[in-house]
Amino acid sequence: MLLLEVISGERLPKPERGKMRVHKINNVNKALDFIASKGVKLVSIGAEEIVDGNAKMTLGMIWTIILRFAIQDISVEETSAKEGLLLWCQRKTAPYKNVNVQNFHISWKDGLAFNALIHRHRPELIEYDKLRKDDPVTNLNNAFEVAEKYLDIPKMLDAEDIVGTLRPDEKAIMTYVSCFYHAFSGAQKAETAANRICKVLAVNQENEHLMEDYEKLASDLLEWIKRTIPWLEDRDPQKTIQEMQQKLEDFRDYRRVHKPPKVQEKCQLEINFNTLQTKLRLSNRPAFMPSEGKMVSDINNGWQHLEQAEKGYEEWLLNEIRRLERLDHLAEKFRQKASIHESWTEGKEAMLRQKDYETATLSDIKALIRKHEAFESDLAAHQDRVEQIAAIAQELNELDYYDSPSVNARCQKICDQWDALGSLTHSRREALEKTEKQLETIDQLHLEYAKRAAPFNNWMESAMEDLQDMFIVHTIEEIEGLIAAHDQFKSTLPDADKEREAILGIQNEAQRIADYNNIKLSGNNPYTSVTPQIINSKWERVQQLVPKRDHALQDEQSKQQSNEHLRRQFASQANIVGPWIQTKMEEIGRISIEMNGTLEDQLNHLKQYEQSIVDYKPNIDLLEQQHQLIQEALIFDNKHTNYTMEHIRVGWEQLLTTIARTINEVENQILTRDAKGISQEQMQEFRASFNHFDKDHGGTLGPEEFKACLISLGYDVENDRQKRTGSMDTDDFRALLISTGYSLGDAEFNRIMSVVDPNNSGIVTFQAFIDFMSRETTDTDTADQVIASFKVLAGDKNYITAEELRRELPPDQAEYCIARMAPYQGPDAVSGALDYKSFSTALYGESDL
Repeated sequence: MLLLEVISGERLPKPERGKMRVHKINNVNKALDFIASKGVKLVSIGAEEIVDGNAKMTLGMIWTIILRFAIQDISVEETSAKEGLLLWCQRKTAPYKNVNVQNFHISWKDGLAFNALIHRHRPELIEYDKLRKDDPVTNLNNAFEVAEKYLDIPKMLDAEDIVGTLRPDEKAIMTYVSCFYHAFSGAQKAETAANRICKVLAVNQENEHLMEDYEKLASDLLEWIKRTIPWLEDRDPQKTIQEMQQKLEDFRDYRRVHKPPKVQEKCQLEINFNTLQTKLRLSNRPAFMPSEGKMVSDINNGWQHLEQAEKGYEEWLLNEIRRLERLDHLAEKFRQKASIHESWTEGKEAMLRQKDYETATLSDIKALIRKHEAFESDLAAHQDRVEQIAAIAQELNELDYYDSPSVNARCQKICDQWDALGSLTHSRREALEKTEKQLETIDQLHLEYAKRAAPFNNWMESAMEDLQDMFIVHTIEEIEGLIAAHDQFKSTLPDADKEREAILGIQNEAQRIADYNNIKLSGNNPYTSVTPQIINSKWERVQQLVPKRDHALQDEQSKQQSNEHLRRQFASQANIVGPWIQTKMEEIGRISIEMNGTLEDQLNHLKQYEQSIVDYKPNIDLLEQQHQLIQEALIFDNKHTNYTMEHIRVGWEQLLTTIARTINEVENQILTRDAKGISQEQMQEFRASFNHFDKDHGGTLGPEEFKACLISLGYDVENDRQKRTGSMDTDDFRALLISTGYSLGDAEFNRIMSVVDPNNSGIVTFQAFIDFMSRETTDTDTADQVIASFKVLAGDKNYITAEELRRELPPDQAEYCIARMAPYQGPDAVSGALDYKSFSTALYGESDL
């Protein structure tokens, strides 16, 4: 009955003798009614069982009462009472060696867990390091005595009973431990504050790690660009076409192997930067400003410089190869013509210096005169070749041929020799003409032979030279033109053969007349060195060179047909890939503007779309292979397509970067939505409003468009402080604005623009718009909240100590705070005091950390 009086708080009447049982039952029922009014459910127990002394039922009822009033209100992180109490014990004893709380029976037998709970909250009461695990009775008695003496917790358990039983009573230990929980309940407030600080510090640590990653990635990429650009800007030409082709192969290797990973790094760097800025905004932190020279814009500028250097380098390589090819052709042509001319001039000076006319007969003199005339005719015919040699040498000089000194020396020697031949020819002619009056007879047939044989011989030499002339063409039309010219030349051969027979006929006629008149000819024709044997030999040589020329032209025609096939093959693929890339770019632009469904639906759709783009990569690789074949064939133009490989590469890289950026924007929107609690309907309303004022569908708003968008969403910034317009909905507010002619104040609008456009670019992106709307419409943690949390850990002091931080926070976060907190300078400062207020404001950019 005494227990029931304590529980009910009422004095029960003493039962009279004879009515004792009835009165006892009534008294117990009053206590049970009171217990039931407090929300305690008693099942299968009544007043009769208690009055009759049912020990099992009575003890069960007592445990239910203890569970309700001592344990049931214990909850840690929304767990049940028992789980919550166990979790609390685990957290408090985690730092202590030899303690591992897993239950409310055997985990407590050695007494260390009880001592650890006391030491965690009152370290001055327990010398924990002196306790031994193999002395449980001493450990238990020490904890029980300290708890009773200093914490007002009655000694509910007996140390010997706990040690002497295989499994201590779970309910007894749980009841006793709950007393410790209530005794130290004030520490729960500190734990809550510590949790909040841990979360804030975790955000800062993660953001700092992301910043360090960005700085390193940006530095590596900028360093690579810095190393690569000088290589691309090196325009030191090589002397041979083989060396320049090796440079071109090195450049192709750079485009295929070295640059693609850097394109991915650049794209990932921009994505990481955007994600970091989004996380900073969502956590109410100041925006990340990279080190000087490492902004995304700096990287983009460096990348643009790199691509300009690439384009200039490739153009220079191809032009230099064309120049060297032209130089090789001209140099070989110079050597051929020079060799032919030098062969012709060999012995001519000695012949012109002869004095044979001094002892010659009249007929001999006449012959010498005619011979000299034939020589002059031959000399005049060679004038064109000398001019050609000089012209080729001049062109080689203008094109900066590496062996120009030797070319110039040889050309000068030929020109000097030519001038000497001219002077000697003139002198000899004067000498012959001086004695010509003494000459009367000349063999007209020999003269006619000589006059016709010399030009014909020169024609054959020119024909042989032309038939052996090197040629270089780049198109099927050029080789067809050479074939047509060759066919035209072949059509003149019958007439030339007739001329040859006519010339030989003159010689035969002269021999017939001499034989008929018994004239003994002195041997060779005195007027020319071109004998019938020479004419026939050279004619035979011309006949041999014609089919060789046919084969050379046919081979070149096959090569140009193959090149034309390569051009058409590349153009066919490029004319498909180029428009495909452009179409995909336009589709991504539309998708980013006209996104429907949930953000997750949009993200899945974009990733599927991205995969379809990645799956198209083999078409780009095929085009690269075809382009390499074209470059190896030294094909420099393609009239069948307007797309170059450079256009395709740049378009493909832009396509991959654009889809990656679009996916990142949606991921950031999801991150913003989830962090700020924005509903799907709000997000759709924001998107609809943004798209409505994005008239050109460019994905950005100008200042006036952005101002109109804000007004349409119902924002009043008249007093330089953004706030909602009372209880009006958007339509009512819009109508009010229209009726009153209201416009955003300049000062407030400038404040908003500085938030959404910190770089003063004059445009507002959708991501910046979403960040602004989410920040203005949702609650965020603040510096004041963090300061209040630190104040709790500090025991309401204006400073906190390193010991308190290490006791209340995880080790890494405690050391993070200690390393960054400034010493406290207030009048109540003690040794080692730290200023948690300036540290908290610095976390939110309100002061310097």
